[in-house]
Amino acid sequence: MPKELACIAVVDDEPAQRVLLDVALRTSGYRTVLCADGTAALEALNQCDLMLLDVRMPAMTGFEVLQRAHTDRPDLPILLLTAFIDVRDAVAAIKAGAVDYLEKPIDIDELISAVDDALGAISRPVSPCEQIPLPSHVAAESTVMRHVFHQACKVAKSDISVLLLGASGAGKDIVAQFVHDSSLRAGKPMIRVNCGALPEHLIESELFGHEKGAFTGADVQRSGQFEVAEGSTLFLDEIGELPLSVQPKFLHVLETGSFRRVGGDRERLANVRVVAATNRNLEDDVRNGTFREDLFYRLNVFPLTIPPLRERPDDILAIADIFLKPRKLRLSPAAERLLMAYDWPGNVRELRNALERAGVLADGSLILPKDLPPQLHKLSIPQQAGPVLVGDMEEIQRRAILEAVEKTRGNKTQAAALLGISRRNLIYKLRGYGM
Repeated sequence: MPKELACIAVVDDEPAQRVLLDVALRTSGYRTVLCADGTAALEALNQCDLMLLDVRMPAMTGFEVLQRAHTDRPDLPILLLTAFIDVRDAVAAIKAGAVDYLEKPIDIDELISAVDDALGAISRPVSPCEQIPLPSHVAAESTVMRHVFHQACKVAKSDISVLLLGASGAGKDIVAQFVHDSSLRAGKPMIRVNCGALPEHLIESELFGHEKGAFTGADVQRSGQFEVAEGSTLFLDEIGELPLSVQPKFLHVLETGSFRRVGGDRERLANVRVVAATNRNLEDDVRNGTFREDLFYRLNVFPLTIPPLRERPDDILAIADIFLKPRKLRLSPAAERLLMAYDWPGNVRELRNALERAGVLADGSLILPKDLPPQLHKLSIPQQAGPVLVGDMEEIQRRAILEAVEKTRGNKTQAAALLGISRRNLIYKLRGYGM
């Protein structure tokens, strides 16, 4: 079935969860019908090609809906969603006809993969958005990063908020700039604010501006970054560091598109698209009371996770080439092997720093192993003749993955556990192999 013709019924009693899933599915090319309870879900049976079904709902539970739906439409694939994983429930769900059982909070990439699997859409033709050329300063050789930029390209055309998640140094700022440059706001520069770099007592003024005399030291009127970013994109890095005292005002501008300067009484309109980023687990912060739950859901409309560099080794040499080419430098085969064998805990930032150091120490245009930082030499690397290790590593990895899938009879969850990687990462790898 062509993807644009497939309709997904989203059944969840929580409005924020329905919105999140609706945006994610539509951005991925699916049509949706939203249902707030089991009754509406049963009414939508003949409209949909797949159902996403929450387990814990009032009046009629997801299991009750599943049983009745399986009786009326035994061919309908149903994915159960729940925040309360229980092995017995999982077994009962599969026996009752569910095709999968996913845990909340939902990993959007994993969800889309599960939906694609259920509808047989994995081998769909590549969309024009996936084929667009990336800027010269961006490398995405790995399947996982091509998927990230594919999603970023699609969401860029809308004005909804984007939340970029990932470890420090993974490249969230690059993806934020790509979203802006691919949007209708690209004619104006993106405005960047690092929430973690500003003193708590100044961040409200920095974002919203202040009137003259609003506080001690406010000798002149000042516009905030929401005004500076008028008609453009405001990139808020380290959003998890936003003080709790400022979060209600930030939520207000996201919901209403208006704000007031500190010390002012005039409501000002903000035609601004917000892209936020964090390396923190905001859900933990919500539970700890340091981040507002309503603000989290408002920001989390379209989350994009940037994987660490160790999960996308195909990108390492391509990124290195971007850093080295302007300086007319290149890596020796042995230096390439060192880069590929290291796990890069500091991600792209650490890779860039290592190459800058190597460029200073190199005697000519060729970077040798001796020019790279000491931590890269602590690994035991087998010596091989010729620059063929990258291909060898890819072949070894491919064989290991296919063997794990065969051993587990195609069970992706078990195969991922056997390999010590995430289920999502395994799915990306299999897609890369055309499976």
